[in-house]
Amino acid sequence: MVVQRSLVTPTTNPLLERALRAKLQRRNEVGGSLGELEPLAVRLGLMQNTLKPRLRDPQLLVFAADHGLAVDGIPDAQGRPTHETVRLLLTNQLPLSVFARAQQLAVTVVDCGMADDLPAHDRLLTRKIAHATRNARVSSAMSLEQAHAGLRAGMEIGDKLRGNCTIVAGVGVGAHESAALVLARLADAPVLDLVVSGPDMDEDALAHLMLVLQGVESRHRDVIDPIEVLAAFGGFEVAVMVGVMLMAASKRHLLMVDGLPACAALMLAARIAQPVTDYCVFCRSHGHLGLDQALNLFQATALLELGMHSTDGTGATLAWPLVRSAAALLTEVADGEDAGPSRPGELADPDAQPPG
Repeated sequence: MVVQRSLVTPTTNPLLERALRAKLQRRNEVGGSLGELEPLAVRLGLMQNTLKPRLRDPQLLVFAADHGLAVDGIPDAQGRPTHETVRLLLTNQLPLSVFARAQQLAVTVVDCGMADDLPAHDRLLTRKIAHATRNARVSSAMSLEQAHAGLRAGMEIGDKLRGNCTIVAGVGVGAHESAALVLARLADAPVLDLVVSGPDMDEDALAHLMLVLQGVESRHRDVIDPIEVLAAFGGFEVAVMVGVMLMAASKRHLLMVDGLPACAALMLAARIAQPVTDYCVFCRSHGHLGLDQALNLFQATALLELGMHSTDGTGATLAWPLVRSAAALLTEVADGEDAGPSRPGELADPDAQPPG
């Protein structure tokens, strides 16, 4: 599969950025500064190439898959199998689902490679590459053909999504460990820093986990090509997320990235088309030291720090009102205020199409 790097363009636009900041400064003269909402508003304007960014039909996609590493005794952080987490999501029994409904966020679970098959559901999208990856400690987690199939499936999903804002998160037993391996290899970082949850992590559990992960790293010690790294370590949810991210960024859509698997997917996507990071903001649903390190790799911070320990994607549902409010800073017009142009004069093009 060939991915055209030129499909994702940087958001850099000094003229538009100056106009966005000037517009916010005029607002500040009346209402005062709004701190970190202002640079977020500027980023949204640059993403959409407009002075009036508008967010419509936001979609929250939870990518689910199982990992062969689980056979080595790696437990799920939530203490339940992947199919049970998905069932709870689909039946609105997790905070993620509750908060999403409150924010009018459409939630879809994408089965990228769960070991179990679930009954059909109107919010379950089946794009199963296989029934779980293989154990990366004894072989590659997936074949190169499966890795490419995952990217293609993600690009297909991204191409058909409504709206211009996509929230991405991954779930599955072994998903965080697999993501840590991908991030560690691509960023040349210690995998230990990405899996340590905090000072209270059980020492025996950490020792066992590191024994498994170091075995995986040793087996695939010569793998450095991004797609080969994906195939070596997994997982299917990461592969499909990469495709979605590339397609969304090519359309200049906002991406909200929540959790370690989503960070691994973003790192891979950025190796294919570096400007994809221009379209991302970061969220978190875990007070986890490993996630701190993952965000540091992107020199980023999460929009909210609430000390949660919940399903990936939960933090994004709570951060969504901040993002929507940042856009409103530039788009909503106060009583008696001139609506102003959508673009600075030098950028105006009567033949230009509005961003998708």
